[in-house]
Amino acid sequence: MNSRHRPRIRHPARSIGSAISSSRIHDAPVGPNSARRSHPPTLVELAHEALSSTEHGYDLLAPKFDASPFRTPDRLLDVVREELREDGPWDRALDLCCGTGAGMRTVGPLAYRITGLDRSRGMLKQARLNHGYEATWVRADALELPFRQAFDLIVTFGALGHILPADETRFLDGVWHALRPGGTFCLVTAPMPPFFSPAHLASRTFNGLMHVRNALWRPPFVMYYLTFPLPEVAAELRRQGFDVRLRPLSGRWRRVTLVVASR
Repeated sequence: MNSRHRPRIRHPARSIGSAISSSRIHDAPVGPNSARRSHPPTLVELAHEALSSTEHGYDLLAPKFDASPFRTPDRLLDVVREELREDGPWDRALDLCCGTGAGMRTVGPLAYRITGLDRSRGMLKQARLNHGYEATWVRADALELPFRQAFDLIVTFGALGHILPADETRFLDGVWHALRPGGTFCLVTAPMPPFFSPAHLASRTFNGLMHVRNALWRPPFVMYYLTFPLPEVAAELRRQGFDVRLRPLSGRWRRVTLVVASR
């Protein structure tokens, strides 16, 4: 972040908690309340969720989401937090498509005021159970963000597969307008895997099954892999007017890149 726009902060928040809003921002303190450990969802439960709409499917998955393979690993979140620490602290941060609040592990120590936004009421309810400190929670569509120049930092983890290619420009435009001048948008992505690699073949197979499911069943469940890859996402961010920096991660995450886009 450009230092000219960086707010002065004395005590960045260390963690977050919650209150749920149906459409507008609502602040409320919440006492500590640890989420109960859950078992992973069964195949029958996953099938039921996949035959629901995206929103309702995640409402159903929410109580077991943190035990599922779809949650962003804590170790990756910790690496991203350390990468961003030298750029902060920030005044207001948004975890976009926050789910059960895993990304708050990253933004919690870096910002003074923290907001989590998700479309799923069930995921927000679980986020409230997971984080027992004061925060702001917003229920809204990521394609219709109810903010204008409201945040200094926006992050998103594991949610870009819910954005269709036709909506990518609209999504990034909403992020641009939600950021204050000099604000930063961060996401984690990677180049497209080699065509005949197991990761590519598995992802293409999953995407094909989802296309068939959505062609035959309504309402659709929007979830695809291989979205927002490098270098395409960097080029699209620059077209939107962002200044883009790429920070390759190391160790077990060496194939992953942190994209830091400044307004």
